[in-house]
Order: sequence, then structure tokens, then C-alpha cells
Amino acid sequence: MGRARTFHSLLRGPRATPLVSAVALLGLLSACGNGTDSSGAVPTPPGTDSRTTGPATPDTGSTTSEPGATGPATATTDGRTPEPAASGTRCHTSELRVSIGRPSPGAGQRNFPIVLTNKAERTCTVRGYPGAAFVDAAGRQLGPDPKRSPDTPATVTLAPGSSAWAGLTFASPEISGARTARPAALLVTPPDERDPLKVAWTHGEVPVAGNESSVFLTVVQPGTGG
Repeated sequence: MGRARTFHSLLRGPRATPLVSAVALLGLLSACGNGTDSSGAVPTPPGTDSRTTGPATPDTGSTTSEPGATGPATATTDGRTPEPAASGTRCHTSELRVSIGRPSPGAGQRNFPIVLTNKAERTCTVRGYPGAAFVDAAGRQLGPDPKRSPDTPATVTLAPGSSAWAGLTFASPEISGARTARPAALLVTPPDERDPLKVAWTHGEVPVAGNESSVFLTVVQPGTGG
């Protein structure tokens, strides 16, 4: 896999189009005050489920193939096909921690890397888009669900302690004139998982309605986005 792309190469293109928001109610969640992820997963609110296709299947403990995996594989005893050992298996929410990396300002844009770090003792993989939602101190979602930038997903293999990042970007509200709110936290759901992680939001107001209020997410890339 090539070098990780930075915000300046990943977020070029047309600016977000206007979007009138619809505020979805979430379950009660308290904000983290230290800027790091919570000690455990919290129930999934609407708009943060990062899965892209089909209903969830129960985790039976056997290893299954991830989308986009390559290489030889053999059938398991229950008849399913495992992912090749070189790619590992999907990272689950409980195996990851979330943080927000150093902001990378652009022309009229605010850009933030959402960093997922493997805290498990095994190698695992992430692929595609995370889910994300800004919430207030009571756990209520602020603004509409983020949109997905037109990127091509690739499987990112995370050894223990290594990281992948996805870009979160929106037009600067003071330029766009969008209506804003100040979130207490950002909920982040790893790709293909149901349960989100929570990280305190300390980066000021975000657009929630009106002109150019759309928030965009990119696919996960290797590294920390710095």
C-alpha cells in the first residue's frame, strides 16, 4: 500500500453543497472531558452506523472474509470462508480507540483527521467509511448525518498500536454563513461496526443548518493524517 494521503491531497475538489439539516434524537450520552475516547463502546445512535450493506450477522467467533481481501483461504468447519492471514480480520469497536488529530486548515475549510488506533494484541483490518455524529452534552445529535466523499475504499491492516484515519471536513461557518452549534463530543463508529466510540470535541462550533452546512467524511487511510 502506498503512502497515506494527507488532507491537502484528499480533500481537493468542489465545495460542499447546501443542505438543510434534520436533527435526529440520540440516546443519553455524557461528554468526555479529556479529549480521548471512552473506556468502552456506547449504544449506537441513529446516523452513526458505518455499515454499508445488508443486515448485521451474529458474531459466532469464527473468522470470515472481509470485502476486498485477496490471497488464498480455506473453508472453516462451519462452511464459511476465512479472510487470508495476511489481511487479518476486521477490527471491532472494542479493539480500537479514537482521537482527533491535528487540524489541517484549508481555503475556507476546516479539516480534522479522525484517528482509529488498534489497542488490541492482534492484527486487524478496517475498510471504508466510519460513521460520525456531533452530539451535545445530553447525547442529542447536532446537525444532519455527514456525507461521504467520493473515495475508493481500500483495506487498511492495523498491527497492534498502529493507526488509520478518516478525514472530516466542512466549510468554515464564518465564511459560509451556516447556522452553528458547539458540540460536546463526536461519536465515531468504526467501519462495518454498530457500536460507536466517543471523543470530546474541543474545536469550536460546527455547521448544523443553512448555507453549506454539510459535513463530509473520507474513507480510512493508513497513518494518523498528519
